[in-house]
Amino acid sequence: MPAAIATTVAQPGLIAILAACERHSNGMGHDQMLKATHAQKVDAIATEAMDLLGSGRQVAPFALRFVNFDLKLAYEALAEIRTRRQLRGETAIGRKLGFTNRGIWAAHEISGPIWSYIYDTTVFDLAAVGGTYTLTALTEPRIEPEIALHIARVPHAGMNDDELLGCIDWVCHAFEIVHSVFRNWHFTAADAVAAHGLHVAFLLGEQHDISADRAAWRRMLSGFDVKLSCDTGAVREGHASNVLGGPLSALRFLVRELANDPASAPLRAGELVSTGTLTAAMPVEPGQNWSTEIAGAPMQGLKVRLG
Repeated sequence: MPAAIATTVAQPGLIAILAACERHSNGMGHDQMLKATHAQKVDAIATEAMDLLGSGRQVAPFALRFVNFDLKLAYEALAEIRTRRQLRGETAIGRKLGFTNRGIWAAHEISGPIWSYIYDTTVFDLAAVGGTYTLTALTEPRIEPEIALHIARVPHAGMNDDELLGCIDWVCHAFEIVHSVFRNWHFTAADAVAAHGLHVAFLLGEQHDISADRAAWRRMLSGFDVKLSCDTGAVREGHASNVLGGPLSALRFLVRELANDPASAPLRAGELVSTGTLTAAMPVEPGQNWSTEIAGAPMQGLKVRLG
């Protein structure tokens, strides 16, 4: 069983990051941002996060520009971002988990995963889009092989694996495209949450109904291997256990986190949950072809050509 893959990017000190990052005030001066009230911070962060969508720009981390910027504030900004995205016609159809691979926690000075929303404008059936995806106006994009779980019944905190699996009707293998609006992927967990969870797109493979043999799927979802490959020769390998011990463990984390935060919307039947990258997230460029192979579970590998 391969160990969780650690990132090779070291976390520099705050002064070094600040020197390396462009200041972006979004109409509010640096000193003003440091002194802003809580409500002003939420509004300013949500406004900037919305402005960054599709802009191709990078900014200094929020943590360097707002006093006491933490996960609580980031999730409040995320709720406001969801409201604003819905007002412009997007619908949140699920959640994504990030940092479920423990091997990358130290580099970002975090102690656990994060979550964010995915939308009807960011989730695609890979076959329906011809196995292609265009990297438009993205900054330092990367690709991640993941497992997605479709929620049929609302799960509750404290459920065991069998009970959680009983809330799922189908699973699928997928690619997630992520990017960083913070240079060189230097940010805190709170920064990542406020930046849409770093999420750009979710490319779904074939759906697999698990209702016929849930016991077998419970074993397979914690025991399969995956290999991510590019036609440039890059290869990374991973295992189901890399995501907090397995996709069901990742779902359990999300359910518990939402239960502990009344301000966050609980999971609903019909939502899709992506459980985090199974390998190291790999940098991507237009023209590349990426593929996966899965061993130990009856899920087909995926292929995508990036434009």
